[in-house]
Amino acid sequence: MNALMDFAVPANLTTVAYIGAIILFILSLGGLSNPETSRRGNWYGIIGMAIAVIATIFGTRIVDMGAGVHDTWRLVMPNGFAFIVGAMAVGGCIGLFAAKTVKMTQMPELVAIMHSLVGLAACTIGFASFIDTSIKFEGSEHIIHLIEIYVGILIGAVTFSGSVIAFGKLSGKITGKPVLLPARHFLNLAILLIVIYFGYEFVAKGAGEDQMAAIQAAWLPLVIMTVLALIFGVHMVMAIGGADMPVVVSMLNSYSGWAAAATGFMLSNDLLIVVGALVGSSGAILSYIMCKAMNRHFLAVIAGGFGTGGGTAAKKPDGEPQGEVTPISAVDTAALLKESKSVIIVPGYGMAVAQAQHTVFEITKTLRAQGVNVRFAIHPVAGRMPGHMNVLLAEAKVPYDIVMEMEEINEDFPETDVAMVIGANDIVNPAAQDDPTSPIAGMPVLEVWKAKTSIVMKRSMASGYAGVDNPLFYKENNRMLFGDAKKMLDEVLTSLKA
Repeated sequence: MNALMDFAVPANLTTVAYIGAIILFILSLGGLSNPETSRRGNWYGIIGMAIAVIATIFGTRIVDMGAGVHDTWRLVMPNGFAFIVGAMAVGGCIGLFAAKTVKMTQMPELVAIMHSLVGLAACTIGFASFIDTSIKFEGSEHIIHLIEIYVGILIGAVTFSGSVIAFGKLSGKITGKPVLLPARHFLNLAILLIVIYFGYEFVAKGAGEDQMAAIQAAWLPLVIMTVLALIFGVHMVMAIGGADMPVVVSMLNSYSGWAAAATGFMLSNDLLIVVGALVGSSGAILSYIMCKAMNRHFLAVIAGGFGTGGGTAAKKPDGEPQGEVTPISAVDTAALLKESKSVIIVPGYGMAVAQAQHTVFEITKTLRAQGVNVRFAIHPVAGRMPGHMNVLLAEAKVPYDIVMEMEEINEDFPETDVAMVIGANDIVNPAAQDDPTSPIAGMPVLEVWKAKTSIVMKRSMASGYAGVDNPLFYKENNRMLFGDAKKMLDEVLTSLKA
């Protein structure tokens, strides 16, 4: 133990380790941008994080303790080190348990709750930094440090409460309908102005020369701001409808990155600052991509009001259905697929719920063995989070080269014999192009109705997550295959192999 206590990693070696970790994180983001390199990208991230954690624990930080110069490593060993190892063990066990037990359909909720933990960490570190009297700042450095604490807690609190509400909406524990309070925009503006005012109060009172007296004086403004930030996070996400949840997930991802960067400033940790900025900027770019895919503006998403929880079939004003549908059986579906030369499969959240991706892959293999050209069309906002369908298909070992993005495959639908939609709704809605009054007007969609025959698999005629009726169901060349996607696809597969 004494040998360990005498050991300390030089500061320049810690810096080199941080640079290596940053490079690995950048490579990880690059790898995750493509399904074929995503596994390698994950490993880059894992190795980079391992290096970062080890370098942080064993790194040297020189502090003045009043009786000479000591290194923090000697202070941490042995008791503090035991707490660190214990915390890592507990967190690792929770992570392993979640990885083993969480279903693919629950991944959006898991991502949301993970974002909340980042926000919570930023808040707790901010309060710890505020009451820490071991490090003293003077003059402008002290003011900058107080601003870092205030902004870090602000972003962390909004991220935490907003992510918790997003988790509730995605898991169905909270309604997917937008909850719109009267004069909500004025309420948000009032919260912003109050937060700015208390920010001034916090910095003014916390910059006193007597550190303990300053902490006591600035404590109340910081607590009030934290409560207001938590309320704002709840209000902001509650006002956002279910149809915008993919944007919300990526938006909260960005917030968690900026919260981590703010934490890095508080702790004077360059690695946290850089990695937080990477996550924050990439999340912001992803939010922009999601908004573009839905023909939405980011501020319109924040304003809320689009999308409901779905679950009911839309009606005409007189209460009659929008039209008549043509049902089809699993056997007839198999016959159509077998006779086709080109098939495009459009997966949606219904496929994820039914856990039908493996059966879809078996159907794909069977058709391709019979000479049918089978491809998959992925809409950017299919599912409940960005890339949700890509992950499901990768899990089922669907070849990457036949999984196409919307821009790559949309023009191929007119030459397609069968377009098969499995549990998707809003992303194949022709009202986005044909009805200027539709809430999704202008949203880019997969033009499955242009195929010779389109087959939509659904449990019922219920509307999608946006709560908008779909005219596709009533088109002459469309067929409806009702029932559980897994059960129906198993029957289709049996008929194909018969």
